[in-house]
Amino acid sequence: MAEFTRQRGKRQEDSGLASVLDLLLANARLVLGVSGAAVLAIATLAVKRLIDRATSPRDEGDPKAEQKTLEESWQDLALIKTTPKLPKKQRREDLSAPLLSSAQPPVLEPKVCSAPPETPQVEPSPPHCLTLQEKLLSHYSSCLTVPEAQASLTLQLARGISAQLQNFLRSKCPELPFGSLFLSGHLLDGLEALAADHIHLMLPMVLDAALWSLIPGEDTVVRNPQYWMIKRTDLEYFPRGCSPWDRLIVGQYLSSNMLNETLHKMLVASINWPAIGSLLGSVIHPVVASQELKLEVKHDQVKLSITIFPVVEMEDKVLLAAPPEGLVENLWLESFYRAEVSKVKELDGGDAGARQLCLRILNGVCKSHPTLHKLSGSPLTHIILHLSATTLDWAEESLADRFQQVLEELLGYLEKGVLPSYFNHKINLFSELLEEEIDEMGFMLYRALSEPELLL
Repeated sequence: MAEFTRQRGKRQEDSGLASVLDLLLANARLVLGVSGAAVLAIATLAVKRLIDRATSPRDEGDPKAEQKTLEESWQDLALIKTTPKLPKKQRREDLSAPLLSSAQPPVLEPKVCSAPPETPQVEPSPPHCLTLQEKLLSHYSSCLTVPEAQASLTLQLARGISAQLQNFLRSKCPELPFGSLFLSGHLLDGLEALAADHIHLMLPMVLDAALWSLIPGEDTVVRNPQYWMIKRTDLEYFPRGCSPWDRLIVGQYLSSNMLNETLHKMLVASINWPAIGSLLGSVIHPVVASQELKLEVKHDQVKLSITIFPVVEMEDKVLLAAPPEGLVENLWLESFYRAEVSKVKELDGGDAGARQLCLRILNGVCKSHPTLHKLSGSPLTHIILHLSATTLDWAEESLADRFQQVLEELLGYLEKGVLPSYFNHKINLFSELLEEEIDEMGFMLYRALSEPELLL
């Protein structure tokens, strides 16, 4: 009985609402004219359907009914939005005209235009669509150029720290023949991107070639041609103690791990960094938890990270005390950085090419991307060197083409999971990447081939 009463009351409300709507529509034609009445009728019908649907009982257990109701609601809203609007001038004339019966058409009187004709409005020209070439150059100039003042201050701080560290090593470890510290990194070589916030400090070690020899990476325990071992030779003729570095050998091999541990203790416990920082107008902290030899420098204008690499140069090889992670010890990583930069500059100098510019943009894009950051640096340089062997047009006008071509080459190498070094094809520069990382990078680059702007 209560349900019947509720439904009856609803029908009465609907009947009353219908009467009001009918009366409104009946007079709309007189007030707004035929077109205005049609517009009002469509909008009123849509609103009425929305009100009916909102007040009608829902079938909570029927997902199809809910989906149908949702679709009809979107249709009603679309109907209201797409209803053609009358010009404002016509609506004003209709509303100011006297009410006329439908049987008596209005008499139109000619009007005299006293006002001068309006000046035709000139439509604004469509915005200029930038080409990929223009976007790359704009991105480089706005996002990837290091301010000169920042770069100068960074180099000044790094050189000051280098001089202080050099003096400490000579006074603390006079028996160890360290060479002169020197700075390295993209900031000095003109290939830095984003910011001057990181630099390498190279610590040369002078070894007597008659007492030491190199063991190729293929013969090491990791079977990786990029890692080498430095072996102490002729111990029967030149026993331990003949070389000042004998204190750092483990099983006849110069231990990169022991060297790093010794230097790490000095950086953390022996050097008065607060005094050096005060002298240089900054705050310097050694990174205690890092396996690398790192310093964090905070200045009022810059924040700088310095990584110290002991380096050995023997038999035309440049080896860094940067062993792989894990339980393997005593290994030295062969670095091609100096050869990479030298070769890229040599090629650009020969044909006035834009390889360095392309490399700066690629480094900046990958370094700032959460998925591609491990591709910055050496892998990109080697891809450009590989590509230079087959592609001769590296003029700046072809920057966009070369940029996309490098992405295509990079995607091809990721699909194989192998990027051979330009200087030693036995070395795979992707060997330390996980399979999941390669898949994510490949997916991102696959999208970027059709939309390079995703990387900018």
